Amino acid sequence: MTSIGGALAEAERRLRAAGVEAARRDARLLLAELLGEEGFATVMAWPERPLPPEVAEAFSLRIDRRAAREPVARILGRREFWSLPLRLAPETLDPRPDSEILVEGLLRDLDDRAAPLRLLDLGTGSGCLLLALLSELPAARGLGIDRSAPALETARANARDLGLAERAAFRSGDWCDGLEGRFDLLVCNPPYIPASEIDALEPEVARWEPRAALDGGADGLEPYRRILPRLDALLTAGGRAAFEHGPDQAEAIAALLPAAPAWRLETLQDLAGRARGLLIVRATP
Repeated sequence: MTSIGGALAEAERRLRAAGVEAARRDARLLLAELLGEEGFATVMAWPERPLPPEVAEAFSLRIDRRAAREPVARILGRREFWSLPLRLAPETLDPRPDSEILVEGLLRDLDDRAAPLRLLDLGTGSGCLLLALLSELPAARGLGIDRSAPALETARANARDLGLAERAAFRSGDWCDGLEGRFDLLVCNPPYIPASEIDALEPEVARWEPRAALDGGADGLEPYRRILPRLDALLTAGGRAAFEHGPDQAEAIAALLPAAPAWRLETLQDLAGRARGLLIVRATP
């Protein structure tokens, strides 16, 4: 019977050979989850403990998957975002910490977080952005739109898990087509990778993320062309929208806004200090 430490050492060797950078960290996470509630403490403090054969077998299968460059979050079926535990599905994008800048940007300088705001999340996926906002805005209600039925089911399940189902609705739709009324806050992390560049991305993205959540058309801007010209009709006076985007896309995105009304634009930087989001505020009359 192998020990915890021995199993980790072999897993790390296999992952490094497969090109996984954070091999030891990933091996620890995958094993700890199999060991139950105190799993991480056990992995860190008692490497000499024997590993039951059934756990060793399950761990080896997980390492096979990670060696194929399947992300840890997809193997575990969940991801933490904005300190909220979220389920994932093959049809949902794996939320990245950098996307939290959209939530931060919309909440920053908000006059009254207790106001009964109306929220819209276009391309909701797992619902991570909408649910993060609702967790901070106790009187707000939100609508998440997605074309994928499995993604919508995952978002609904996450809303139930977090106790937010009464304030979160999810609907099948094609971006903002058919939407009525105006919203105080709009959030969107659309596909923005040019189609020709997807296969060259790191394997964790190119092989395992849903292509529909990555492919932004020939230049990566197709979703913005669908949404930005209609932003005036979607936002209330003083309403805010936050969009994630790729490198060097902000100027082209801003050019898609209608000439009127006036807009205030703010760059949102990711954890590495790169421009990764655009906050758009509709001017008040």
